[in-house]
Amino acid sequence: MSDERVFPKADWDEVAVSLVNMDIDALGDAKAWLDAKLSESRYRVAIVRHGYLVADWAHGMDTDEKISIASANKSILSSMLGIAIAEGKINSADDLATDYYPELMDVPKGSGPKEGRWAFDANKGITLRHLICNVSGYMKPDEEPGQVFNYQTNGMCILSHCIEKAYGLYDSNDPEGSAKIIPLYKEKIADVIGANWEYSSSSQKMHENARLNIFGWGSSIRTDSKDLARLGWLWCNGGRWEDQQVIPESWIEEVTNVAPDILANNPQDVWRYGHGFWTNKKGKLWPDLPSEGFTAWGAGGHYVIVFPSYDLTIVMNPTRYPGASQPYETHTETWLQQQEVLATILDACE
Repeated sequence: MSDERVFPKADWDEVAVSLVNMDIDALGDAKAWLDAKLSESRYRVAIVRHGYLVADWAHGMDTDEKISIASANKSILSSMLGIAIAEGKINSADDLATDYYPELMDVPKGSGPKEGRWAFDANKGITLRHLICNVSGYMKPDEEPGQVFNYQTNGMCILSHCIEKAYGLYDSNDPEGSAKIIPLYKEKIADVIGANWEYSSSSQKMHENARLNIFGWGSSIRTDSKDLARLGWLWCNGGRWEDQQVIPESWIEEVTNVAPDILANNPQDVWRYGHGFWTNKKGKLWPDLPSEGFTAWGAGGHYVIVFPSYDLTIVMNPTRYPGASQPYETHTETWLQQQEVLATILDACE
C-alpha cells in the first residue's frame, strides 16, 4: 500500500486485513478472547491501521449507538488546552488558573462539594497544568498544588471554565445560559475530523449550598466507536488531520508522557498518568506492551488507545472487563486484562 497518509471522509475506508499487514487469524483470536470474557456483557471495538478501518466489532449492542465516553473526555479537554495555547488564548499551561478564572477561589467554607472541602489559600497557586494532570489539590486542605495525584472531576470543571473564559464562553452567574466548551469541541476538533458527536452539559447533584456555578458544570460527549476512532487517528498522527495541524505535535508528545509533578512527588505505581491521558511511557500501564502506547479512559470501559509506531488506533466503547476496578485506584484488574487482548492485536501487526 502507499505510504501516503489516509484519512476518512464521510465514512471510513474498509480493507482486507492482509492489505494493512495484519494477520487475520491473530485478529480473530483477539475477538474470540473478548467474546469469551464478555459473553454476558456488551462490547464494541473499532481498530484502525494505516488510516483504514480493519475491524468494527459489536456484541450485544448496535454499532451506531451513541453513548457517553465519561472521563475519556479529559483527553479531549487536554487537546483543547493545547489548541487554546497555540491560538494565543492562553499563554502557557503553567499560567495560574486564577489568571483566567479567579472565581475558583469563591468557594468559602460550607459551600464546597462536601464537608471539609472549600477553596483554601494554597489553591491560588494552582496552574492549568496542575488541573489537567490531576495534581491540583483543589479544595483539599492537605494537598498542596503539584504534590498529590488525585483524580478529580471538580478540577477538570475548573480547567474547562478557564478555557471557556479565555474564549468568552462562560459566566459563573449564568452557567445554564453559557455556551461553555461545547462550541470549541465542535469547531476546533470534531468538525475538522468529521466526527458527528453529540454534546451536553450538566452538573453533579450536591447539597443546596454547594456553589456548583463555580466548580460544577462539565460538558460531555456521546459518540459511536467509529467516530471516536477519528479522534484516536488524529492523536496517532501527532495532532494532524490531512493538511491541518489541529493540535500542536509538541503538545501531543508532552501530554502523553508521565506528568512531571507525578514523577517528582508520587510513587512509581502512579507513573502512568500524563496530562489528561493514561500513558505507558514508564511501563506502568501495560508492563508487557510497547512504552509508546497511551490512551484516553472513561468509566464504564471507554478507551481510545494509540500505538503510533504501529500506525494503530484501537477504540473500546464500551469494553467493561469483568471484575475490573477503577483504573486510577489500581491497574491489576483493568489494565492487565486489557493488556491480554491488546497484545494479541499487536501480535497481528506485521
